[in-house]
Amino acid sequence: MTRVMSHIDDFNLYHGLRDASLHSSRWLDLVRLSQALLKEHQHLQMVRYFTARVRGNPATERRQSTYLEALDAKGGVDITYGHFLSKRIECHSCGQSWHTHEEKKTDVNIAVQILNDAYDDIYDVALLVSGDSDLAPPVASVLSRFPDKRVVVAFPPRRNSSELRKTASAALTISKHVIRSSRHPSPITSRSGRQLHAPAGWLPTT
Repeated sequence: MTRVMSHIDDFNLYHGLRDASLHSSRWLDLVRLSQALLKEHQHLQMVRYFTARVRGNPATERRQSTYLEALDAKGGVDITYGHFLSKRIECHSCGQSWHTHEEKKTDVNIAVQILNDAYDDIYDVALLVSGDSDLAPPVASVLSRFPDKRVVVAFPPRRNSSELRKTASAALTISKHVIRSSRHPSPITSRSGRQLHAPAGWLPTT
């Protein structure tokens, strides 16, 4: 069997779902999603999920925490955290300014891990779920240093990068059908025995 490691860029996937009007598929089973993208002779080793804890909005923080706890309860997902930095933005037209938060380190964390996993020889194929062109250099490095390995890019809905497509061994776009077929059930029982329900709007109402 061909060993596959799935590397998922959380915010690229999340915003792809929103842009594709797949709001009711945010309660997503990442293991099931990754398995749906495999070929018959391939075996999923693990899912690596790269995200950052949101800040500044308690309701959003609670929803994310519930989802992360659900991923932990289901198993098979290793989570690597980046972080958000406060950033001051100024409007050049009116002169007003405000603070927002900018996600940092996710692309760096993915780059380091996809290379580390290659050096540790724990995959034959790296499945990269992202449309971030900044990941083209580490993909090129893997393919250059490990010619026996492949990197397949799976673009989230409404996400694309010609540079990634050109650099990778192969590329595809995740269909809406695959997304909708990869939802978690609700509720999920946490490791502590608590019932974790999908946040409102994260699953279809019917």
